[in-house]
Formats: sequence, C-alpha cells, structure tokens
Amino acid sequence: MSRLVVVAAADPERSDRIREACAVRGYATRAVANGADALEACVAEVPDVLVTDGPLALIEAPKLVEILRTNPRTRRVRFVFLTDAAETAALSGTPEWGALQLPLDADPDEVGERVADLAARGSELDAVSEAREEVEGQLAQIPLTDLLQLFHLNRRTGTFELRRRTSDGRTERGRIHLHEGDVVQTVTGPVEGEKALFRLLTWSEGSFAFRAESIRIAPRITSTTRALLMEGMRQLDEWRRLRAELPSFDAHVALRVRSGELPNVVHPLTQEVLLLLELYSQVGELVDHSSFPDYQVLRTLQTLVQRGIVEVRAGAPVPSPEAGLFRSVQVRRLREWLGGGRADGVRVRDAKLLVASAHPEATRDFLTVLQGVPGLQPHPRMGEGIPADALGPVARLRVDGDVGLEFVHVPAQPSYAPLWPLAGHGALGTLLLLGGPVADAAASLRPLVQAMRALPRTRLVHLLLVRPGEAGLTQEIRRNVDLAEESTLVLLPLEGRREPVEVLRSAFSRLLP
Repeated sequence: MSRLVVVAAADPERSDRIREACAVRGYATRAVANGADALEACVAEVPDVLVTDGPLALIEAPKLVEILRTNPRTRRVRFVFLTDAAETAALSGTPEWGALQLPLDADPDEVGERVADLAARGSELDAVSEAREEVEGQLAQIPLTDLLQLFHLNRRTGTFELRRRTSDGRTERGRIHLHEGDVVQTVTGPVEGEKALFRLLTWSEGSFAFRAESIRIAPRITSTTRALLMEGMRQLDEWRRLRAELPSFDAHVALRVRSGELPNVVHPLTQEVLLLLELYSQVGELVDHSSFPDYQVLRTLQTLVQRGIVEVRAGAPVPSPEAGLFRSVQVRRLREWLGGGRADGVRVRDAKLLVASAHPEATRDFLTVLQGVPGLQPHPRMGEGIPADALGPVARLRVDGDVGLEFVHVPAQPSYAPLWPLAGHGALGTLLLLGGPVADAAASLRPLVQAMRALPRTRLVHLLLVRPGEAGLTQEIRRNVDLAEESTLVLLPLEGRREPVEVLRSAFSRLLP
C-alpha cells in the first residue's frame, strides 16, 4: 500500500490545508469533492487513509465505509471522519477498526497528526493480519477493538490470550474465542460471556497472543460481533467520561436505609444490585457476581448513592445502619407485639418464628448457619439432626433480656397441611428456605404459603440459600424477581464473605412488626 491520503471535502480551501498537513508528514495526497469521487479514487489507487471533511454528496460516509470494507482490495483503508453532531450520531452506528472521528472544525495540523498515527497503527495491524498461525503484541500499540474487528473481517478462527499487570502487582488474564471471525466466548477472572468481553475492552495495556486453532466449545455469545463491539465502545467512552465519579472496585458498599424501606423496584438491574448487597460488601465482588456489564452496575450504584439508598466508602467496610441484630426500636416493637400475653394471664416472652423448606438439606444448612449467631440456644434435638417430617422447636434466639425468638420447624409435606394453620397461629412470621432451582423449591412451598397467607397478620420471608461457587445465581434471581418485588427475598450465603448476622438482620427486619 502506498503512502497516500485521499481527502474528500466540498470546500477546496479546507481540503488544501488538510492535504498540506499530511504532505509535511511524508504523504502523497489527492483531493476529491464528493463520496462518488472518493470511492473511485480509493479503488484506482488504494490509500493508507481516507479523510472525509463533513457530509459527502452522492455517497455518504457510512455507505462509503460499507462499500470499501466489502471489497477485498480496499478493506484495509483507514478512515478519519470530520463530523458535526448530526453526522457523528449517524456514524456511531457503523464502528470500524482503523477509524476515528474528529470535530468538524478540527485544526488541519491535528488532522495530519491523527492521520499519521492511524497509518502507523495500520501498518502494525497489517503485520498482524498477515500472520496465519500465531501472533503476539502489546495492547498499547494495537487496541483490542481494532484486533477483534480485523480478525472478524478476515474470518479468523482461534483464541486470544490476554495478560496484564495491575497497579498492585497482580496478574490478570483473559481469553477470547473466535469462530470464523465471530466472538463465541470470553472469560476473564470469575466472569464470562458478553460481560467478560466488555471488561477486556477496557484494557489499554497488557499483552495479547493469538493462536489459530479449532474452537470446540459451545457458543456462549450469540450477539453479532459488530453489535458487541459497538456497545463495548459506547460503554468504554462513557466509562472514560465518568470514571472519576464511579465507585472504585476496592471500595465497600452497604445500604443506608432499612431493608423494609427500599422502594419498589421495577428495573431488573437495580433489583439485582439490591439483592446482591445482601451477599457482598465490596464493590468489586458485587460487580463480579452481577450478570450485567461492569459499567452498568457501577452506574446503578452511583445512582443509588445519589438517591441516598446506598453508601460507598474506601477502606474499611461500610457500617450497617443497624448496629446490632436488632435495633432498640425493633426490640421495643417486638416487646409491644408480645405484650398482649395470653388469656390465662401468663406473659408471652418469646415470639414464634416458623421455618419451612422444600428439602431437608436446606433446613440443615440454615440451622448450621444459625448456630453462628450470638445468643442462639439450640434445641437438644438439633444435635441429632432434624428429620424432614419433624414438627416442633429447633432453637431459641435471645433478643434482649428475657425476650427471644423461638424457631419452630414446620414440615412442608402435604400430609401436614391440617397442622399448618395451627402452627402458624400467633406466629411472628415464616421463613421459607429455598435452594436451587429456586422455581422448583418455591412451587413445592406454595401450598404452605397459601395456608399461611390465609392467617391474620401473616409475614413471610424467602431465604435463598447460596452455596459456595454456585453457578447461575444471578439468573435464578432474575427469573424469580417476582419474589423480590414483594420484598420477601433475602440471599443467605452458606459460606463466605458476609456474616450470617448481617443477612439474618435483613430477614428479621422484614418480619418484625
């Protein structure tokens, strides 16, 4: 390819100034006045770069790009678009490797500088494109978006291995699988799919290595590569613009309001973020476990901070607004609720709290977590395990002084249906234990739920028990968001990052009067 720049501009004086800026940098130049002449010039003698100054007559810039990209002879031409706001919006739907946009009034010398940079980067891309089996390089020299668009254009099949060092000395890795130019799967750290691809597109430094090989994995990404890169670049532009305002990954996050005071949420992303706050107290952990792209999660956290719902703080974890398992006002309300006593004059000291599950394993897991709560007094029968058909008390939790909660296990088998109303009479509420799949567990408990809702002053909370490394958690949440919309779904990790006291505090706050 010759060192040639074609300048398409309706204004001859403007065209001459841009051509002069390119000429002093060692490029031959050619001037054309419209899109049709630009197409003819590029086909006759393929240039390094085509510069379009403003809207083009006869053939507009997006169509010109499409024609040149589909022609094997001209598909490696680079583009510099000088555009106003309206044309920028039109071009934003056709992102291309080896292309950039500048303001319509950009200084000609700046245009010449960007042309030279783009042409130099194009030479590196040409070298990468010509490598048939393996190729290595640095992302600082060739952006990942350019690589993926080039390999998509050339319909390459194989795997990109990416690696970079973080500021704290850690090594991060990523992997992108291509099949005939299409991105079919991406993995980095604990995330995969489109979310992982969008994260890797933010890498401006690090190394890449491509290896041509057959891809035998099942496609996990079905969106078109063109659409993925367009969305990825849009998010990247927004990220760069708002980076200083977004929460950092190592910051800690917590609700500033009581769980029961959360607004009714419709958007699945906001609902998912609020649910994950039940599990994770660090921004990075929450972002990793969300099914949505990083940028969208951070923007949602930023919005929740602005609305006073969430607090983000660097350093130590954010203290919960509820210092103990029960705040003083909650203890007072519980005492008032218990204060009615019984007809025989005996004062009731403990509130009855029912526990039901679809599977015995869920009950055992919950009781195991419960044993880590200060003030718990297990029932002697807990040492022997709780059979699925056992009806009766399993533990007592001291709340304050002589006031406590008595946990009573209620079998969910249909044969116990006549006893459900008796067990639920006078109860503070019912904890419904759910394991995966959530929909199946919820369906098994539905008859018991309907029986409890028929009782006066019914309070129900669904506890989703999350096992370490359990896959598909966020998908389970999103499929069963109707439970969360009733403000009854709380995530309880069986191991890990959050103390059971924090999660149970959230559940109990929804049960207390």
